[in-house]
Amino acid sequence: MRGGAVLATLVVLAGCTTAPYTRRSQLMLVSPEQETKLGAQAYQQVLAKSRVDSRSGVVAPVEAVGRRLAAAANQPNYQWRFTVIDDPKQENAFALPGGKVAVYTGILPVAVDTNGLAVVLGHEIGHAVARHGAERMSQTMAAQAGESVIGALFGGGPGTQAILVAYGLGAQVGVLLPYSRAQESEADHIGLLLMARAGYDPRGAVAFWQRMEQRAGSGGPPQFLSTHPSHGTREQQLRAWLPEALPYYEAAPHAPVEPLSPQATTAAR
Repeated sequence: MRGGAVLATLVVLAGCTTAPYTRRSQLMLVSPEQETKLGAQAYQQVLAKSRVDSRSGVVAPVEAVGRRLAAAANQPNYQWRFTVIDDPKQENAFALPGGKVAVYTGILPVAVDTNGLAVVLGHEIGHAVARHGAERMSQTMAAQAGESVIGALFGGGPGTQAILVAYGLGAQVGVLLPYSRAQESEADHIGLLLMARAGYDPRGAVAFWQRMEQRAGSGGPPQFLSTHPSHGTREQQLRAWLPEALPYYEAAPHAPVEPLSPQATTAAR
């Protein structure tokens, strides 16, 4: 049997899954166990090249909000970790498989408070729980059908660099690569539901993304907006999803909303 035919058989037998919450069909040729292991390795690789922020006034709210969202995500096999990377020029964040999340200090002034921070973290956790990186790797593997793909599936599999690229992290630290617009919209949707389930007001998501758009000015959008739907489309989508999210928020114990510390707007010394 030729490589393409073998791969086609594998897709039929093992590649059909659905994304959580949205139930969108996905092609998956990477196991959760393999993805989680690679995610942990890639996370350490990124942090080793970054300036990790240890200031309690900056780190504590990220961890507190992250833990509430992690509980709402209900992924018992994930080992959650939330880290702040000191880079005030990066208005960004990312999540790697298995619950490894990082936030750049540059996005904290845009978040303004813990509810805005829940928008950021919910969006990134949405990428992770929907396994968007594994989906992107699977699509690449399917497109490159042949013996090399079969070897990757049954041999050592993709390496940490593959998981970094698939989850939007370029070789240069701080340069994040875009997901597809469909995946970005799905992360918006899942993030909205997760923040509501965690007790954060999902209506704050519209205001957060409006602030992100305002930051764009005439110099092009911040990296966190790369390949995202347009502002009008995003706002329309978020408002359409609010009736789904609000009952979760109303039923959940409401999270305290606190302004982020002034430390969050300044770089560590």
